[in-house]
Amino acid sequence: MESKPSRSVVLYAAMGAGHLLPMVELAKLFLTRGLDVTIAVPATPGSGTTGSPTIAGIAASNPSITFHHLPPPPSCADPDPNPLLLMLDVLRRSVPSLASLLRSIPSVAALVLDIFCAEAVDAAAALHVPAYIYFTSAAGAFAASLGLMHHYSTTTTNLRDMGKALLRFPGVPPIPASDMPSLVQDREGRFYKARVKLYARAMEASGVLLNTYEWLEARAVGELRKGACYPDRPTPPVYCVGPLVASGEEGGGAREAERHACLAWLDAQPARSVVFLCFGSMGSFSAAQLKEIARGLESSGHRFLWVVRSPRQDPTNLLEHLPEPDLAALLPEGFLERTADKGMVVKSWAPQAKVLRHAATAAFVTHCGWNSTLEGITAGVPLLCWPLYAEQRMNKVFIVEEMKVGVVIDGYDEEMVSAEEVEAKVRLVMESEEGGKLLERLAVARAKAVEALAEEGPSRVAFDEFIDRLVSSE
Repeated sequence: MESKPSRSVVLYAAMGAGHLLPMVELAKLFLTRGLDVTIAVPATPGSGTTGSPTIAGIAASNPSITFHHLPPPPSCADPDPNPLLLMLDVLRRSVPSLASLLRSIPSVAALVLDIFCAEAVDAAAALHVPAYIYFTSAAGAFAASLGLMHHYSTTTTNLRDMGKALLRFPGVPPIPASDMPSLVQDREGRFYKARVKLYARAMEASGVLLNTYEWLEARAVGELRKGACYPDRPTPPVYCVGPLVASGEEGGGAREAERHACLAWLDAQPARSVVFLCFGSMGSFSAAQLKEIARGLESSGHRFLWVVRSPRQDPTNLLEHLPEPDLAALLPEGFLERTADKGMVVKSWAPQAKVLRHAATAAFVTHCGWNSTLEGITAGVPLLCWPLYAEQRMNKVFIVEEMKVGVVIDGYDEEMVSAEEVEAKVRLVMESEEGGKLLERLAVARAKAVEALAEEGPSRVAFDEFIDRLVSSE
C-alpha cells in the first residue's frame, strides 16, 4: 500500500529581498507544522537569468525549503520602461509557469501569494487550491491601502493635490496625503490602476496572513476583521502570524565563518552606546546628503555604525545595481580619521539583525521598511525614522503616532535633511527623557513580541487556526 504524499504549500514571492526574506521566514513556520514548502521565485526583469547570488545564498542557508526558479516569461515586444510596472508584468506573465509547478506537486494544501502576485488567485482556483495572501508590510499599511481604494471611489481629488491634508482611514492614525506612497498620488496613474487590480484580487483570497502581532497594531487588525477598511466588498479572514524576522543567528557557511568586522567593533563598545544607521537593500543618498549625515554624526559626539551605499545614477530606479561606494570621495575630508575612535563606516551591507541584537546598539536610524521596523522593535531598539520610498512614509506615521516606538527625522520629505537635524535627533534619543520613555516602550513591545510567538501566544494560535482551516478544507 502506497504511503500518502506529504502535504505541500507553495509560496509565490515578489522580487526583492524585502519580499523574499519574509516569505522564507513564513516557510520555516510551515515546516514546523510538518508541511513541505516550495518557494516559487520569479525571474528578474531584464537579467535573462533565473537566479542571483542573493537567492542562492538564501537557498543554501535553508536546505529544507525547495526554491523553484520560474523560467523567464516570453520576451515582450514592448517592455514597460517603468521598472516597477515591468516587475508586475513579469509576475503576471509568470503565472502559467506557476500553474505548471502547482500541477507537478502532489497534495498542494495552499498557494500563498505576495500581494504583488495576487493575480495568481485564478491559477489556484483552476486547480482547486485555496489561495492566501501574505502581506509583508504593516497591518496599518494594508488597512490604509484598502481605505485609499474606498476614498478614491467616493471622491474626485488626487492625493498629489492635497498636500499635507490628513486622510482618515479606519484603524490607523490620520495620515498626511503627502505621506502616502508616491505611486498612488495620482488616481489615473498606471501603477495605481495596476495596484487596485491586485488588491481587488486579494479580496478574492481565502485569507490574509499579516506579518505583525496584534498588540502592536490592534486597531488596524480589528478594523480589518470588521471589514471596515474596504466596505465595498467583504474582507477575507485575517491572521496575525508575526513578527517573522530573521534571527541573525543563521546562515552558516563562509559569511558566518568570516564574522563581519562590524560585530567585532561592536564587541569593543560600551553597552547601549552606538547609533546604527542602515537604510535597506535599496536605500541610497546623494553625495551631498551623505556629507550632511556625516557632519551630524560627528557633531553629536555619539558612537555610530553607518552602512553607506553609493548614490544612484537614476534616483527613480530602485532596481539599479550600485557599485561599492568610494568613501573618501563621498564623505567630508578627514571625517573617517577624526571619528575613527567613535565610529565605523561599512560599505553597502552589514548583518542588520545581528547588529540590532548586539548589546552595544542603542538606536536605529532606519528607512522604515517593515522588515527593518520589526527587527528594530523585536530587538528593543528605538527607531529614528527617515522614510525613503514605497510605503515607508506611512510606516513612519504608524511607528511614531500609533506604536510610539520612534521619532521622526524632519526634512525627510524635503530636498535635504540637515546635519543639525541629524545631530538633534540622535541627541534626543540618546540623551533626553523622551529617549528614556522610548526605551521603556520598546521593552514592552519586545516582550509582547516574544509572547506573541510563544507556543500558546496569539500569533502561534492564529497560525494554528489557519493550518486547521487548511487541513479541514482538504
